[in-house]
Amino acid sequence: MKLIFAGTPEFAASALAALIEAGHEIALVLTQPDRPAGRGMQLQASPVKQLALQHGIEVFQPLSLKKDAEARQKIAAVEADAMIVAAYGLILPQEVLDMPRFGCLNIHASLLPRWRGAAPIQRAIQAGDTETGVCIMQMEAGLDTGPVLARVSTPIGSEDTAASLHDRLARLGARLMVDTLPRLPLPATAQPEAGVTYAAKIEKAEAQLDWTRSATELDRHIRAFNPFPGAQTFLAGNPVKIWAAHPVAGQGLPGTVLAVDRQGITVACGEGALCLTELQKAGGKRLQAARFLAGHSIKANESFGNPA
Repeated sequence: MKLIFAGTPEFAASALAALIEAGHEIALVLTQPDRPAGRGMQLQASPVKQLALQHGIEVFQPLSLKKDAEARQKIAAVEADAMIVAAYGLILPQEVLDMPRFGCLNIHASLLPRWRGAAPIQRAIQAGDTETGVCIMQMEAGLDTGPVLARVSTPIGSEDTAASLHDRLARLGARLMVDTLPRLPLPATAQPEAGVTYAAKIEKAEAQLDWTRSATELDRHIRAFNPFPGAQTFLAGNPVKIWAAHPVAGQGLPGTVLAVDRQGITVACGEGALCLTELQKAGGKRLQAARFLAGHSIKANESFGNPA
């Protein structure tokens, strides 16, 4: 098939790689403009752009599709069979949605209609969902409201982080899209009105751990915010990121250290306790608990939490 691909991050790059390997003609790649990144804040191409250039595919980086007539003309000129969209980051106006022969197909990392929106992977973990998946959706003007052409599910394990689930869903989504394209046109199933939830964008302000919540909730919070933005708390007034933990038995004043050993730091929560196993101080490296404790003396009855 002759395709246009629109995407930006690693999740999208997995799909682009699979489509290239499957032998589809990728006539044009749309991706977000280069952004400053890294300590030097130098402009950096998106993973999708880097992959496209490696394969000699034309890359176009408009700031907007709604306001840029040249961009819309460029898309129309391709006369594509379909546009594949994965975590692109720009709104596609109806004019663009109608251009390809089979329309625009989106790879969405949830079991729609649950978790429409920007952060379905993180919100599924945070909510305690035991299952998620990927949908191939026929795009329309609404936010992830289009009918579903294909779907595949996967369990969410008790140790899954946003990073591990992201990688698994990226592989599943890429494979599902490759399997779906040769079968077009497919009957589309309208999303039910019942069960709609919205996955709001992750904000850095959400990173703070609230020790009055249960250990189960905090465990999910930590896993959902790994790798971005990283769950954060304070110890002796200094910020500390918590990258890994698991619920354990214990009780006490929320935020109070109950026990310390090489396996971890046990902290009381609103219900139960949490054993912290991977931590990072500001400006430092992510360290397993034993290595973190070698450079930071923490004793029972000290407290984690917001500085006074």
